Amino acid sequence: MAGGKETPRQKMIGMMYLVLTALLALNVSSAILLKFQFLDASLQEVNKKTLDDNAGVVTNIQAAIAENKNPSANDQRVLKSAQQVRQETSEMVSYIQGLRKMLIDETGGPNEEGTGYKQPEGNDIVAMNMIGAASKNNGKGYELEQKLNEYAKFLRQYSDQVPQKLALSGKEDPVAQKDPAQKRKDFAQLNFEETPMVAALAVLSQKEAEVLKYEADVLQKLAQQVGADIIKFEKIFAMARAESKTVAAGTKYKADMFIAASSDNITPKMTFNGKPVKVENGVGQVEFVAAASNYDADGNSKQTWKGTITINQNGEEKQFPVEEEYIVAKPVIQVQSASVQALYFQCANELNIQVPALGAVYDPSFSANGGTAIKGAKKGEVTIIPSGTEVTINVSSGGNPIGSEKFKVRPIPKPEIVALVNGKPIDVKRGVPAQAFRAVEIQAVADEGFKQLLPNEARYRVTKWRAYLVRGNQPVDQGEFNGPSANLTSFAAKASKGDRVVIEILDVKRLNYKGNAVDVNVGTPNFNVPLN
Repeated sequence: MAGGKETPRQKMIGMMYLVLTALLALNVSSAILLKFQFLDASLQEVNKKTLDDNAGVVTNIQAAIAENKNPSANDQRVLKSAQQVRQETSEMVSYIQGLRKMLIDETGGPNEEGTGYKQPEGNDIVAMNMIGAASKNNGKGYELEQKLNEYAKFLRQYSDQVPQKLALSGKEDPVAQKDPAQKRKDFAQLNFEETPMVAALAVLSQKEAEVLKYEADVLQKLAQQVGADIIKFEKIFAMARAESKTVAAGTKYKADMFIAASSDNITPKMTFNGKPVKVENGVGQVEFVAAASNYDADGNSKQTWKGTITINQNGEEKQFPVEEEYIVAKPVIQVQSASVQALYFQCANELNIQVPALGAVYDPSFSANGGTAIKGAKKGEVTIIPSGTEVTINVSSGGNPIGSEKFKVRPIPKPEIVALVNGKPIDVKRGVPAQAFRAVEIQAVADEGFKQLLPNEARYRVTKWRAYLVRGNQPVDQGEFNGPSANLTSFAAKASKGDRVVIEILDVKRLNYKGNAVDVNVGTPNFNVPLN
């Protein structure tokens, strides 16, 4: 069914048509016959209301012209056209009602209880009357087809929204053309062949509903030309508009409260900042990402958006401007981290960055100037690896910039190099007994504060060192070792009281957050251990 935006009543009729089509495809039972009867009764009730509404539109056109002291020739032409449309429709509806009466009478009329019909099936009677005896295709169904299509042709001179045909054959009907058995049928066969009487009544009611629907569309279009169209507000609702949704304690809250309404008979066109707006059920949906470049001392920026609503009123387009003021609050970026004051150079500094003002819509992404930003698994989590002396973290939400935060970058504190003999720290003042200088371990101990903040970055290991057994100014023995531990039994065997062991650290490594070993510049620490 063609046409403009449908009213709820027209949508209901369309749904009934789909139900009717589905029922016609089912095997007939008493339950299905009863459903046909209910469907027919519902359509008849809706059609009566539509008839009254359409007659009221013609009356309104007459009243609008009567109020005009100097009606134009166009006004008279519109009235005459409306009356002709009403007359043609009345004749069409009367004809359909006559077919209904014929079928009811031919099948014995209503039953004694008055709840239905004596012969609700009557397939043969329907076929003989609507298709023709002996399939001669001379039944009333062909006359109905001609009248419906002539009526459609008549209405199209007033509105091109009326379809060219109201009576469709199987190959023209959008539902039947998908069924190989149905698409070969003509209009009368498609609607009345092997059709129970109550189903035929429902088909006639549906065709009557189509006639009245397109009459309503045409009359409404004619009424608009003389300002007699009636806009019925199907949706009425209360609204309130506050000066601000955020109010500080101790200050006044102010709002306007009013009634708003929308109609299915008008389809407004809406724009926002010159661009079309999606309209659903008469309500335009304005949606955009709030942004501002300048904020006041309180972190607020006053902004305005403008729109227009255009409706067709009395045949003319009327435009209503809309202007709304809103306030953009500068979002506060909260950074949670144990080392929030400064970040460590080339380390994985884990931060949790939140913007409470955005609430559930917060969809963060991060970038960094002077470093690398790696988004974490949870919302707001990010790992920053600084590569310079200062890092600027840029925060966005949903692709829209929110703000940035700057951080100083501190160097990684050097580890403390500790030498142990037989599991005990060396006392370079008191020395070590010569014969006891055997199991030696060199440890690189991380700064305690750095270790607490970034334990995955504070993993050190002495990977190379050298030891000399020195007597006077001459080396007696020496060895180079890979790894923190070594057995210096050979030194103990050669050592004498007064000798000394010189330990030189050659290489220290640190495992970073990726598990990669990186060089650590600890200088050239040495241990001079006297033997006694």
